[in-house]
Amino acid sequence: MTLSVTFASLAGLVSACSDSSEELGPPAVAVRADDAAGGGTPPARPAVHQPLTRSKPVKVAVPALFIEAPVTALRLDGHGRLGAPPLSRPMTAGWHQAGPSPGEAGTAVLVGHRDTLTGPALFLNLKALRRGDTVRITRADHRAAVFTVDEVNTYAKESFPDRKVYGSTGRPELRLITCGGRFDKRDGYAANVIVFAHLTAVEKQTT
Repeated sequence: MTLSVTFASLAGLVSACSDSSEELGPPAVAVRADDAAGGGTPPARPAVHQPLTRSKPVKVAVPALFIEAPVTALRLDGHGRLGAPPLSRPMTAGWHQAGPSPGEAGTAVLVGHRDTLTGPALFLNLKALRRGDTVRITRADHRAAVFTVDEVNTYAKESFPDRKVYGSTGRPELRLITCGGRFDKRDGYAANVIVFAHLTAVEKQTT
């Protein structure tokens, strides 16, 4: 897969934030596990793990945000755009299956809704992630790829850094993408929230 193909998906990712969404206030519960427990210090960033072979992701877990959800594969449409999971499945993440699978060399991409007209969705609190938090992707080969967060940024649609988000860095990386910024009824969300993470561990599933 070339970078041009990957970059072509950007328009769909951004436009998906404009469809049938509404601004919602923060949830009543703590948005992070360590907030609920009274705080905590992020661990030191682990070293990069060796890449895995290809295997489709089936589940994503983000312990700091109480997230555990299924993953569905997403295809590019006829215009080369990648959308989001169906609005009927707001608690499902979507994997860009034309790109690397989580744990492969290169940059794997998962997208999810922030909210829908019916309420909060999977990645509502994505912006609350911090450096050192982990994202665990269970794969079809019964291994779990564990990623450590490097940074979390919000980018306006008109200044989206394509190469930083989608370009390969020569190591296994992960991006989580959702809507962010200001919302209005005509144009939808003005920005995207992006989580940057790299592979730091691999766990063998026993069940």
